[in-house]
Amino acid sequence: MTDEMSTADEEEEYSVEKIIDKRIRKGKVEYYLKWKGYGDEDNTWEPEEHLDCPELIAEYEARKKIPPSSIPNKGVSIKEKKERGRVKKTLEEPPGPRGYERGLNADEIIGATDAGGELTYLMKWIGSEEADMVPARIVNARSPHIVIKFYDGRMSWKSS
Repeated sequence: MTDEMSTADEEEEYSVEKIIDKRIRKGKVEYYLKWKGYGDEDNTWEPEEHLDCPELIAEYEARKKIPPSSIPNKGVSIKEKKERGRVKKTLEEPPGPRGYERGLNADEIIGATDAGGELTYLMKWIGSEEADMVPARIVNARSPHIVIKFYDGRMSWKSS
């Protein structure tokens, strides 16, 4: 076998200079790589299983674990957080008085949840387009007839 043939049979190997980004495509992790000796226009996405640079991967992952707030002028936009799958949906109460505190009267209970560990009703108010989450203990005390109406509409009676 000649040197020329053995070189042709061998796959050319490139060296990774640094890992720029990471994504998941079709359930597989891919890294965006800067190659040694090549310009930015030659950066490519490569599947993790094709890479042989565990130290660069570990360095990249460690760098990503630092919260953006601790990096000066390096905030992360909501779009970036969504792309990374790091947006947590939370129920935050809007500022200002809500529900009974606004002097409103309850119209009806739209729904109920115990997601926060406490039974809470989603309340519709007379004369308002806004609905509020109100703890059941407050609604039970202030508008028991609304609570009875809510549950009465959801009960089914069997007749014999």
